[in-house]
Amino acid sequence: MNDKFEQPEFDSFNHRSSTNQPYQPLAAKMRPQSLEKVLGQAHLLAPGKPLHEAISRSNLHSMILWGPPGVGKTSIARMLAEVCEIQFQAISAVLSGVKDIRAAIDTARQQRLSNDIKTLLFVDEVHRFNKNQQDAFLPFVEDGTIIFVGATTENPSFELNNALLSRTRVYKLRAIPIEELVALLERAVLDTVNGLGERELSVPVKLLNQLALAADGDARRALNLLEIAADLANEGVIDVQVIDEVLAGDVRRFDKRGDIFHEQISALHKSVRGSSPDAALYWLARMLDGGCDPLYIARRLIRMATEDIGNADPRALQLALNAWQVQERLGQPEGDLTLAQTVVYLAVAPKSNAVYAAFNTVQEEVAKQPSFEVPLHLRNAPTQLMKQAGYGSDYQYAHNCCDAFVAGENYMPEGLADREYYFPVNRGLEIKIADKLNSLRSLNKQSDFKRYATDPDLAGRSAATPKKD
Repeated sequence: MNDKFEQPEFDSFNHRSSTNQPYQPLAAKMRPQSLEKVLGQAHLLAPGKPLHEAISRSNLHSMILWGPPGVGKTSIARMLAEVCEIQFQAISAVLSGVKDIRAAIDTARQQRLSNDIKTLLFVDEVHRFNKNQQDAFLPFVEDGTIIFVGATTENPSFELNNALLSRTRVYKLRAIPIEELVALLERAVLDTVNGLGERELSVPVKLLNQLALAADGDARRALNLLEIAADLANEGVIDVQVIDEVLAGDVRRFDKRGDIFHEQISALHKSVRGSSPDAALYWLARMLDGGCDPLYIARRLIRMATEDIGNADPRALQLALNAWQVQERLGQPEGDLTLAQTVVYLAVAPKSNAVYAAFNTVQEEVAKQPSFEVPLHLRNAPTQLMKQAGYGSDYQYAHNCCDAFVAGENYMPEGLADREYYFPVNRGLEIKIADKLNSLRSLNKQSDFKRYATDPDLAGRSAATPKKD
């Protein structure tokens, strides 16, 4: 893991060798052969860390290796079995079903009974197994028939059963830092056994940096890009033209359903909420660079305008709607600038979640409370029968009153007459809204007119109206 390029002061390097070996992808040949050679995972494998200590004591436990592609999940699983001298079996959730799971379990059981050898069962892409398939492992993890090691690029909290998670420990692997990817590419060019040392290659270090940047933390991808570049090299020279051809149309990692997608959307939303236009622009650019659908971003901007800005600046919602329409009509890249304009406006706009909080509270109360009837005075009375039943009785028409407001009137169901939900914040337009709302609520409290809310005999009548016998 700490191997360094032997001549870092050179701007480029050359190597010539020739060996004849059956073809294997460069990424497969350069797979680390020891835990010390695994890149970027010192937080798990360094001395004193839990996984390192479990390995050093040959005291393995079932686990989930969670991380982005190309960070060494499969390599770690293989080396765990090798270091601890136990049987290694692997199945892929993409290609396997319950039948394959049973076959693997039967093999593990035979190894345990016949040879007293434990089995590490590695399940790649374990999140692709459904609930029943995941449940099939539980009794055999529980009784020690297998040491279960699952690999996933998705958040286990969402994709794996709680029963399986309770029997395993989750280890989060990290994307490989760019400097370690560059060192890996340098070794691949120089390595005469497993790398490209049999070829005559010359490549500037700055171009290796460009490949490492494009790989976006993925060692397998970095090595694949290097191998393609070597195949395209003219007389062993990897130059700018070759790298441009290799990276043409290349986009960085952005899984439309995975963690990175949700993490970047969350980062954009929180940057807007936190009034940071610079960070918001950065995450917008990252998402577009990764291939995110711009119309999805436009829809999320509408949500931000209503959830985090609301009535503090109602223009934010209109601008977000306009951005959506522009993106639909112009497409990319012309429409992207409108998204950027909207992101900046939302970020610097005054913030209020008063409507969002009020609506959430109302929804929670509606779900918990009975279905209150509409008060009689608020009901429409299009027929004579309804009028005789008291529908619309004593309804006060607001436009007939001063400032179109009936002080003391109740528009809530019986029992909720004094309930308040909306509390404007002291920012933006909601300052004026709060002043007006406070004034209206004060008039309600001071008014002599009070709508009865609890006496069924007086439903639809007011305290200012005498009861008729």
